[in-house]
Amino acid sequence: MTDKEKDIHGRLSATFVLGEKKDAFKSLLPYWMMHFKIGCLLDGQGYTSHSNNSYDFLLAVSDKEGLTIEKNGAAPFLQLKKYYEENKDWLFGFFSYDLKNDVEKLHSKNPDRVGMPLLNFFVPDILILIKDDVLKIESKYFSPQHIWEGIWSTDKEGDCECSGEWEMKSRETEKEYKKKVEAIREHIIEGDLYEMNYCTEFFVEGCFVEPAALYSSLNYIAKAPFSSFCKWNDKYLNCGSPERFIKKEKNKIISQPIKGTAPRGRNKSEDEKNKKALSESEKDRAENVMIVDLVRNDLSRSCKAGSVVVDELFGIYGFEQVWQMISTISGELRGEIHFVDAIKSLFPMGSMTGAPKVMAMELIEQYENTSRGLYSGSVGYITPDGDFDFNVVIRSILYNAAEHYLSYHVGGAIVYDSNPDAEYQECLLKAKSMRKALGIE
Repeated sequence: MTDKEKDIHGRLSATFVLGEKKDAFKSLLPYWMMHFKIGCLLDGQGYTSHSNNSYDFLLAVSDKEGLTIEKNGAAPFLQLKKYYEENKDWLFGFFSYDLKNDVEKLHSKNPDRVGMPLLNFFVPDILILIKDDVLKIESKYFSPQHIWEGIWSTDKEGDCECSGEWEMKSRETEKEYKKKVEAIREHIIEGDLYEMNYCTEFFVEGCFVEPAALYSSLNYIAKAPFSSFCKWNDKYLNCGSPERFIKKEKNKIISQPIKGTAPRGRNKSEDEKNKKALSESEKDRAENVMIVDLVRNDLSRSCKAGSVVVDELFGIYGFEQVWQMISTISGELRGEIHFVDAIKSLFPMGSMTGAPKVMAMELIEQYENTSRGLYSGSVGYITPDGDFDFNVVIRSILYNAAEHYLSYHVGGAIVYDSNPDAEYQECLLKAKSMRKALGIE
């Protein structure tokens, strides 16, 4: 395909028809991305039932960090707004959970052993977009044809499993976890809050992992509609998320919180039984509707009066490992509201905090004993026109290659009728895809 003239952002572009080569081409891209300093890969996995992704697949890479804000950086959302206005270009990047301290008067004291920054967004040097079977490559410095050929010559190297002397450890024992669940229930009984998302960390020290191979393994196992693979220097996110945080298309904003999880069955009969049980679960419905109300309230801060509606309540959707209860809420953005402010008004996502939101975040800091970092944050993109789509970073493995430290968090919503044993089993269920990807289950 002949390269087109450079666009207003200084990138050459060309399109290619992938056809039956689509899966083979996509499988090479995590490995090709490893040649760059910064990268962000977003894969919708072909889901259409609820995700309604604008693109099937996106990948952006750069050798420049772009806008990076470390811990305690000043006015991160304001800086992102300025960065977008200066560029008016595609931006890819992530928000870490501790940006909550910029949204509310909160603090963070728990140790962060992975060390991702609070926020990173960059303008891609090379952008790869796939919709259906059509691939588009945009590049500032290289011919798209040259990039196309270079990707096909990429070697898949490395094993996804951890090597060396290592074992998966937990920050707390099962007994300690259950004791904290009971303590959180006491807060609910006393009226401090209605629901709290409590998470716990599993980790490995001194391990060596090939990040692209690990992502490929997790991606194959989870097949999630908001999968992502991020490289920030020597730190990596391998994400198999089924959950959207927030999407903007023109002046419409939607959020799709997940609350309610059940395992897939071993056969069709058991699978339908599990799906029906989740659909009829009073506890899961109560968890879900509390977060729906929280999201409606958050959206009303930036949307036109009367425009916030619940498009779907208690939708049940199947993924490779689990059934999930997903609700969809949407609203019409007010004309005077900058889209970055709309993101800030919803951050962090209610499904990962609880309700009331500020009290839940205060108690999360009190009861959890490690920083969430990028977990419970969000990864996605912003278009030159100011549209965007961001996931919720769950079902994810974080890896610091310099420190050889690997970590994943799991958790769930604690409500009045939570059973500590059942909550712990739900954590193990949510960890299943990560453990399989690591070769330990």
